[in-house]
Amino acid sequence: MALDRIENLIDKYFEGETSIAEENELKVYFSSTDVAQHLKQYQTIFGYFSQAKEQQFTQEIPLQTKKRNVVLWLSIAASVVVMLGVGTMMYFNNDKEEQFVACTPEDNPELALQQTEKALALVSEHLNTGIESVSYINEYEQSKNRIFKK
Repeated sequence: MALDRIENLIDKYFEGETSIAEENELKVYFSSTDVAQHLKQYQTIFGYFSQAKEQQFTQEIPLQTKKRNVVLWLSIAASVVVMLGVGTMMYFNNDKEEQFVACTPEDNPELALQQTEKALALVSEHLNTGIESVSYINEYEQSKNRIFKK
């Protein structure tokens, strides 16, 4: 009777349908010395589980501090590069800021007129670039409509 129960439990075990209590029952049976001859092949499986349960990892895991130092130095180097880039940009852009000096028409009307003309010329140049881009989009839309007639 017990042998039939153990065989049923083994079938359930390999199908993944056993409970923890049933698995413990199998472990107790296979750890004993009176195991049926045709079930001896399963004894090593359950014996391994009991041995593996008793094993402990005793080696020390070395801490990897060198990687932290590398990451630290890389972040410092990146910060220095960014600071140099910002400093260089500020140094070379100071000349361009001097082109537009803030003045009121009452102080010097001719200088105010010249600066206004410069500003309007810049706006016009960028506006014309935007209009040219829109014309390319319109041409693309027309050719798309010719190909894919709706």
